[in-house]
Amino acid sequence: MHHVRHHGFARHYVEMILAMLAGMLVLGAALRGVLALTDITYDMSRRPRLVTLEMAFTMSAGMAFWMRRRGHAWPGIAEMCGAMFLPALVLVPLLSLDAVDPGAAMAWEHLAMLPLMFAVMLRRRTEYGA
Repeated sequence: MHHVRHHGFARHYVEMILAMLAGMLVLGAALRGVLALTDITYDMSRRPRLVTLEMAFTMSAGMAFWMRRRGHAWPGIAEMCGAMFLPALVLVPLLSLDAVDPGAAMAWEHLAMLPLMFAVMLRRRTEYGA
């Protein structure tokens, strides 16, 4: 495995964002493909809680894969994945109460992930190459 410290903090942050996007695109497309074969309707307007959780999962999976490849230990990976799930854990109850619009929930989820991820990286500064 590669050693994490050889990359700069900013570079690692960008890599993590790209890994999240890759997870979202690849795993999300695979999930939607499987669901299409089963005729299950899967979209934000009909299943906002499920889509919100799926987004957190697929982004976390891509990021966890990349972090492990870069030599991170499982506790740090779990902490980073927790930062990805925290917005969903706040938004799902709000969606259930109709307190937030599904489209807005998706935007809030993505916007909240970035500073939370940054906070985890700051907490483990030496691990992320700062």
